[in-house]
Amino acid sequence: MRDERLLERIRNIELDPDRREGRDTGRRINSILNHLQRVLNTKQGSTPIADDYGIPDFTNMPGAFSTGATHDMERIIKHVIEKYEPRLVKVRASFKVQEDDVLALRFEIDALLADDETPVTFETVVDAGGKINIKE
Repeated sequence: MRDERLLERIRNIELDPDRREGRDTGRRINSILNHLQRVLNTKQGSTPIADDYGIPDFTNMPGAFSTGATHDMERIIKHVIEKYEPRLVKVRASFKVQEDDVLALRFEIDALLADDETPVTFETVVDAGGKINIKE
């Protein structure tokens, strides 16, 4: 399994032709974060790749802050990551209550890197406008 996606590897080889391929967990995690940022900020049905690529518009979900809706969001986030980010396995998405910011939804994503089972945790914040920010 590669640390970076194909287009990232091509771009990096163009920038540094002498670069040797090697295992770099930090580079792999950054690549995963960048990819998740793109996938989770893509609205389903907006790309020709696949009808289910991305996530539904959470801002239009009725009762977005209710327990049932947050469980649905956890399930959707988990499913999209499992389907479109093969470098992660055993993905879990958990809603985290934040009383200090009532206009944002926070989810914690726990997973293992597929090739060596290194545990990773990402914090995902869905802001009031529906934009998703992810950080390690």
